[in-house]
Formats: sequence, structure tokens, C-alpha cells
Amino acid sequence: MNKYNWNYPTNMWVGENRINDIAEACKNLSITKPLFVTDKGLAKSEIVKKTLSVLNNNNVSTELYFDVVGNPTGTNVTEGANFYNENNCDGVIAFGGGSALDVGKAIAFMSAQTLPLWDFEDIGDNWVKASSEKIAPIIAVPTTAGTGSETGRASVILNEDTGVKNIIFHPKFLPSIVILDPVLTLGLPPKITAATGMDALAHNLEAYCAPGYHPMADGIALEGMRLINDWLLEAVKNGSNIQARQNMLTAASMGSTAFQKGLGAIHSLSHPVNALNNLHHGLSNAIFMPYVITFNKDSIEQKIIKICDYLELEDRSFDGFVNWVLELRKKLDIPHKLSDEIDEKDFDIDRLSEMALADPSTGGNPKKLTKNDMKKMYEHSMTGELFK
Repeated sequence: MNKYNWNYPTNMWVGENRINDIAEACKNLSITKPLFVTDKGLAKSEIVKKTLSVLNNNNVSTELYFDVVGNPTGTNVTEGANFYNENNCDGVIAFGGGSALDVGKAIAFMSAQTLPLWDFEDIGDNWVKASSEKIAPIIAVPTTAGTGSETGRASVILNEDTGVKNIIFHPKFLPSIVILDPVLTLGLPPKITAATGMDALAHNLEAYCAPGYHPMADGIALEGMRLINDWLLEAVKNGSNIQARQNMLTAASMGSTAFQKGLGAIHSLSHPVNALNNLHHGLSNAIFMPYVITFNKDSIEQKIIKICDYLELEDRSFDGFVNWVLELRKKLDIPHKLSDEIDEKDFDIDRLSEMALADPSTGGNPKKLTKNDMKKMYEHSMTGELFK
């Protein structure tokens, strides 16, 4: 496979075994002592051992922080930022899935701040409060193809005190160098490949359907969905297919690039169940997808038909697209109902609906939403009944 260097939306080093260039990436950013941020599972993996060896062999001294949890918390960020400063680090390598990348970016940001993390929630222009000149340089290395956090300007962090997942935003969250190496994703099990792939689909889909004028985001989102249509099932069935892995990594980065235009109710509904019920974000997005699509039908039908045309689906109608999503989920063994994953006694629908309405993603939904709308979508996702 060829190697590529892209300059949009940041410096992207793409191709097989590009992880071998990580010491060069540090040199390019004048990083001499990076904090390597990952999770406990990956910390002992061969791909991390190999990466640390490459750095060590090139005289790059590395500190390791690996306490990142599946739904990353404010504590992760605070501890990581303190560890960064105590060890006099001068940059961050965020290595792993969306959680590790989100925490790594937030650590690089908070290492230079005096205000609390939550003061920078993505509301209005909160980001202008930040001390921008001291934010540490970031190298992002995704090992899953889903969140696209490597091309995002925000991190999603759980506030343990409120139980709410907050979006923390600053333009400098965007990593300076991203390494997209498909070899790092070869060990992903089919279940995680499927869930993260559906997360990438949700990003591209909601970005395309979000209201507003942003043709660049629309074009990226359409092509991202085409790559997912062409390669997700192959990546799940044949995890050693390097081309499928590369295209899924690319589609994930495209989704995150596109959703600067906006997200929508798929994410609004997901974030609360991720926080309160600890459900995997990609899986929850996959479950909610057809319910949100059918709820929004009046506002998105023409856009959905354009997606059908671009993907060259056999049935290029709104219902044809919904059936494509349902069939894709079935092939990926994604549950049809939320109740297959969450017991009703653990499902606080009133609290969840309030949290979903307050979620920043709600503003990008094609239809204006109320708490009752959120409640209806939760109810339908629990029973498995699509909106007519």
C-alpha cells in the first residue's frame, strides 16, 4: 500500500506502517518528551510496545498514562494533566480509540489552563477563555475506525458530579499530526469493528442531514458514507484486509471533519445512555439510527434520496435507505431495540430525555426538538417500532 501525506484538515500521515514515522512526527513538532496517552487494555498490547520501542530507539523519552476508561471522565483529564506537568512533558501522543484520543487532546489543553475543564464546554464562545499559546502539541494515532476524534476540535468527557457527558471545545484540540495506519486496526474484533464503523456512519449521516450551508462538509460526508457502504462489511468479515481497514479509518476521519457542520438526535440520545448506562457509543448510535431517521423524515427525505443516489442503492427512496440501514445492522449483529441492551428498570426515561434535549448535538437536528420528542424516540427505540 502506498503512503500519503495529506494537509487537510490537518497533517495526515496515511498508509501501512506509518507508525514507524512517529519519532519523525515528534521531531517535526519539537516534542522531546511526550506523554503517551492510551487505555489499560492497549498499554500491554504489541502495537503499543512496538510504538514505544520506535520512540526509544530514536531517543525520544516517553512517559505513559494509561488510566483512560471507556467513557472518559474529568478525573482522567485532571490526573493526566497533572502527570504531564509533574514530568515536564512537552507534547502528547494520543493513541487508541476515541476515549484515549479525547483524553489525550484534553490533557494537552488542560496542561496549560487555570480554569476548570467544565468552563470550556462547547456553549457559545467559552473557548475564548482559554490560554491558547501554551496548549501542548498533539499527535493522534487512532486504533479504531469510528469516532474520528483525530480530526475533531473537541473532546467528549463525562462529568462524574452531574452524570453528563460534556463536549469540551477549542480549535487547538485539532491534532498537529495524525497517523492513519491500518496495521494498528488489524487486531480489532468484529464486534468493535462493527460498532465503531456505525459510529462513523452516524457522523457522516448526521453531518449531511444537518441544516445550514456547508457544501464542503456535505461532499466529505457523502464520500465517507460511500466508503462505509463499500468497506465496513468486508472489514468485519475479513479483519486482515488492509484496504478495508484503511478505507474505514479514512471514513471515520471524514465523518469527524464533516460534523463541524453539526450532528443531531442520534448523538443527543446516545450521550445520556453512554453516561448513565455505560453503553458503547458506537453501539448506541447504531441502535438509535433508524428511529431518528424516521422521526426526521419530513425534514430530510430529499437529502436521504440524494444519499441513495450517491451510494447507488437498489431502492433509491426514503424507505429504501431505512431498509439499507436495517439490513446493514442485521448483517453486523447490531440489536434492533435498545431494550436488548438496557433493562427497563435501569432506564430513567425522564432524566435521559432532559439530558438529551440539553445535549449540544440537539441544535444540529433537522427538526426542532422538545423533551417529549426525545421521550418518544427513546420509547420507540425500546419497543423497536419505527416512526411512520
